[in-house]
Amino acid sequence: MSIKVMLVDDQVLLRTGFRMVLAAQPDMEVVAEAGDGVEALEVLRSTAVDVVLMDVRMPKLDGVETTRRVCSGPNPPKVLILTTFDLDEYAFSGLKAGASGFMLKDVPPGELLTAIRSVHSGDAVVAPSTTRRLLDRFAPMLPSSVKEPQAQQLDRLTEREREVMILVAQGLSNGEIAAHLVLSEATVKTHVGRILTKLGLRDRVQVVVLAYETGLVRAGGGA
Repeated sequence: MSIKVMLVDDQVLLRTGFRMVLAAQPDMEVVAEAGDGVEALEVLRSTAVDVVLMDVRMPKLDGVETTRRVCSGPNPPKVLILTTFDLDEYAFSGLKAGASGFMLKDVPPGELLTAIRSVHSGDAVVAPSTTRRLLDRFAPMLPSSVKEPQAQQLDRLTEREREVMILVAQGLSNGEIAAHLVLSEATVKTHVGRILTKLGLRDRVQVVVLAYETGLVRAGGGA
């Protein structure tokens, strides 16, 4: 089955370029396009989409707010934020809004295709270490007070799961966490899976964001 992709960008030439790259893939199909967030939300009401390539700077409704609305719906498609500048505040906001990752607009075609396949299979395409750098840079923009229900979510975790969550938020891979805690990599993977389930999170990127928002990890990566 083909991966159904939607292109959301106000630059027609950019959409054309992406469409040509995706059309050449046997496992992908561009099923919809939109020039702004309002049009994208309207199209998504009647079109089945697996992955949305979402620009952030658009008229009428920007990509961050569009992503937030898309991801809050039932069975939402995966969203890949497209940004012009690496580590900008739009990518940060997009991740908080529910995007599965972000890509630069000048990404090589091969990397873009890999990213689309990755998020379609349920993975995040932003390395936790990259997300951590984003959050370190823009953490001052976070509210100073933590919402109580949000903080209480962490009470669902065991002590070991909290340890693993902190290390995930610091950008460590499963292998690195296993070495640090003297566990098998399979055990770490199990812990990460339980963290995602207990906290209702989609991927490791959302783990990192929540760790910062609850104060479990602070700017600079410290616990």
